[in-house]
Amino acid sequence: MMGIKIASGGFLTTIQDMGRFGYQETGMSVSGVMDQRSASLANILVGNEETEAVIEVTMMGPMIEFTKDNFVAVTGGDLGAKLDGKPMPRYEAVLVRAGQTLSFAGMFSGSRAYVAFAGGLAVPVIMGSKSTNLKSKLGGYEGRKLGTGDEIGFTAPRTWLPNQNKRKLEPEDFSAKELTLRVVMGPQDDCFTEKGIHTFLHSTYTISNEYDRMGCRMQGNIIEHKDGGDIITDGISFGAVQVPSHGNPIVMMADHQTTGGYTKIANVISVDLPKLAQCMPGFRIHFEKVSIEQAQTLYCTQKEEWRALQNALAAQAEPASDLQAVAVAAASNEDRLSWSPQGTYRVVVNGEEFIVDLERESVCFRPS
Repeated sequence: MMGIKIASGGFLTTIQDMGRFGYQETGMSVSGVMDQRSASLANILVGNEETEAVIEVTMMGPMIEFTKDNFVAVTGGDLGAKLDGKPMPRYEAVLVRAGQTLSFAGMFSGSRAYVAFAGGLAVPVIMGSKSTNLKSKLGGYEGRKLGTGDEIGFTAPRTWLPNQNKRKLEPEDFSAKELTLRVVMGPQDDCFTEKGIHTFLHSTYTISNEYDRMGCRMQGNIIEHKDGGDIITDGISFGAVQVPSHGNPIVMMADHQTTGGYTKIANVISVDLPKLAQCMPGFRIHFEKVSIEQAQTLYCTQKEEWRALQNALAAQAEPASDLQAVAVAAASNEDRLSWSPQGTYRVVVNGEEFIVDLERESVCFRPS
């Protein structure tokens, strides 16, 4: 199997995509990545659809040995990514060769990093998703976190990408330890007193040690109910803010249960959930009310930006009109590659793109 081999699994390293939809009525959680923004950008940088599976690295990262050449991108939190012991750029498509090793040195900002591989990982699609559901022991790699000795193949590895010199973004900063999460109120905000609503929107809450892929418990001023925090069990979404009778909020995360019997005062909007996914216990949180229309506009704008980036990176370079682009494979078995028109060409050698102006009537490449 040609792709990667796990030399060390790290704290919690799993394969995740955007989730397993359509099965919550059976009790199957959606799962998927915690930080959808970082995972999407990693995929776009290496030429994948944003929904392709990635490796989610939590806090202390793994050591990954490459057994086949491929482009990879590391996004999300700065966990000290290193390639063969040297710093590896974040938010950039990097061509990694067989025999090289990707490792993580520690936590510098954020708590989760994402590794995308051009062409995707060769793991089974189960119920429409490659995501790992740890509680159900389903999906990903044998339904569990990655460990020493695990080997995963690449589906369609690539050693050349269009516009590869432009496949980099400014790394995101996750160093802030106090931040605001925007929320849409409801569906049970009518179960809280006016004082309780005011407390929720004007207090500072601290993330407790009870924070995992299922949910994030916070501590702070008590949010007052009208008549307790229990309701008839109903559905739960990613980002739902439950407030049980004890009066402190719990934000539901990627592995949230499908239903629950506690009042939900609000829901964190989709574009802000990645912020929470990168937080750690002790970080301080404020909640800010926005309308459904504002939340939808922010979400649609983000999706449009991703699509524009994807289209821009996928576009083939056209250095001159009415001229063909020529790719030269270094490992080609051809004895000779030649052409005669003068002009400007895009030439790719060993995956690196060059713009070449031809002034002679003919040019010839021969293998060395």
